[in-house]
Amino acid sequence: MEILQYIGITLAVFVTMEGITWLTHKYIMHGLGWYFHEDHHQPGYPHVFEKNDFFFVIFAIPSILLFYFGAIPEINWMFFVGLGILFYGIAYFLVHDVLIHRRFKWFDKTNNWYLRGLRKAHKMHHKHLGKEDGECFGMLFVPLQYFKEQLKIEH
Repeated sequence: MEILQYIGITLAVFVTMEGITWLTHKYIMHGLGWYFHEDHHQPGYPHVFEKNDFFFVIFAIPSILLFYFGAIPEINWMFFVGLGILFYGIAYFLVHDVLIHRRFKWFDKTNNWYLRGLRKAHKMHHKHLGKEDGECFGMLFVPLQYFKEQLKIEH
């Protein structure tokens, strides 16, 4: 039974991270943290790393601490909270940096309706070069209209 609780904790944290990411993106990255996020909104950023990558570190710190304290003296619920954050971070990296922004050319041939919907929503977010008037702050759960558009294209 304990393993099911740990799986549940991990999944719940993964889903909750989308809300935390949305709030952080809208109110921190497009607010006080704009200094770090601004270069991400500039087309054709020429460097391997962006100042925006600072946020990966910020999100990794709680996960690392939860792994540490969740393994002392033995594995406990905190470890699985950290695992949920880690899994969301991996998903975010794969969707945002690999599929959408193509910082790495790993999945260039992907033509899935869901991934095209995410790509379209993120493109709408990036049409705003400044921190104001943003839209589509989520990453894995975006407004249904973007998926519906992609399903119409498929049929």
